[in-house]
Amino acid sequence: MPLWKIPSARFQQKLSDLGFQIEEASWLNPVPNVWSVHIRDKECALCFTNGKGATKKAALASALGEYFERLSTNYFFADFWLGETIANGPFVHYPNEKWFPLTENDDVPEGLLDDRLRAFYDPENELTGSMLIDLQSGNEDRGICGLPFTRQSDNQTVYIPMNIIGNLYVSNGMSAGNTRNEARVQGLSEVFERYVKNRIIAESISLPEIPADVLARYPAVVEAIETLEAEGFPIFAYDGSLGGQYPVICVVLFNPANGTCFASFGAHPDFGVALERTVTELLQGRGLKDLDVFTPPTFDDEEVAEHTNLETHFIDSSGLISWDLFKQDADYPFVDWNFSGTTEEEFATLMAIFNKEDKEVYIADYEHLGVYACRIIVPGMSDIYPAEDLWLANNSMGSHFT
Repeated sequence: MPLWKIPSARFQQKLSDLGFQIEEASWLNPVPNVWSVHIRDKECALCFTNGKGATKKAALASALGEYFERLSTNYFFADFWLGETIANGPFVHYPNEKWFPLTENDDVPEGLLDDRLRAFYDPENELTGSMLIDLQSGNEDRGICGLPFTRQSDNQTVYIPMNIIGNLYVSNGMSAGNTRNEARVQGLSEVFERYVKNRIIAESISLPEIPADVLARYPAVVEAIETLEAEGFPIFAYDGSLGGQYPVICVVLFNPANGTCFASFGAHPDFGVALERTVTELLQGRGLKDLDVFTPPTFDDEEVAEHTNLETHFIDSSGLISWDLFKQDADYPFVDWNFSGTTEEEFATLMAIFNKEDKEVYIADYEHLGVYACRIIVPGMSDIYPAEDLWLANNSMGSHFT
């Protein structure tokens, strides 16, 4: 059951029961079938989320779902030291967290990570335990806080330092939903979306356009695109599946007034859902007057591939795009893909793609707020920042305990 079918009142009541007073701060409906909303807590405007959808109801449900996702994963508090009381309390993040005291030689303690993760994060065996103190507790005396994740290949529990999660993965792979499989499908889809987006941008891949007869299956999306084009913004819809490998769509908007462009990406096992998400993402939080803040395409492929540019795309999609994306001779053929099924089948299908690429998937489930949420980590695919940032830009570097 899609998220928008859950009455928003139920979500709002749950949040109210938890002490949150949610207000709908702003709405946008710049073209037909594209809605977005900004919601926040009346007492703390920094606790906010954004939602998008083809209807007003869908956008609100999206925002409320994201609110639960960020509450369940504690993401609202990811950038803050939580104080001495919490740092020394029964737990800092979750009751099932596990603490690993620092060793005399400052090696990473046994029991943290598995062999594969250690090889991925620390191939030269240079990581120290004191580098892995979490920002939220800053409690060096207590040690390293490890959160339990289930390794999907064998259902074993693996403890991953909160420090690594916060530094390298930020909000990627987090999701909430009506059921475990629905949320997991959304989280895995997000991982694919950002991984494929980064590949396409960094490798200057040329994508095949989605044929008009395929787009015509989705009249609501076509109406939104035609309205944008009537307003003077050419739209190009591309198959981002890289030859049918991944459930990804790319839509690019051009602004002829200043020669800039903006590429939006979306992913879901259902082609139509992925397409709708990509178009609604294009205008989330933006009116038609806000489409002049992007950059022109460039021929400097090295600059496009810079990690700082990919980080900019993760933050607000305003980074550089290569002209190669728009070449007529695409690097991959168009594939009329469809990975859809029941949520259980979709989860299995997406997991099969990771298995084919020999990528291990780690999932943490959260149900303590009465709404299922999860956090998914796929080393080598869902990383937003490189492992070297644990040395170069660790969020604990400027903390009071260092």
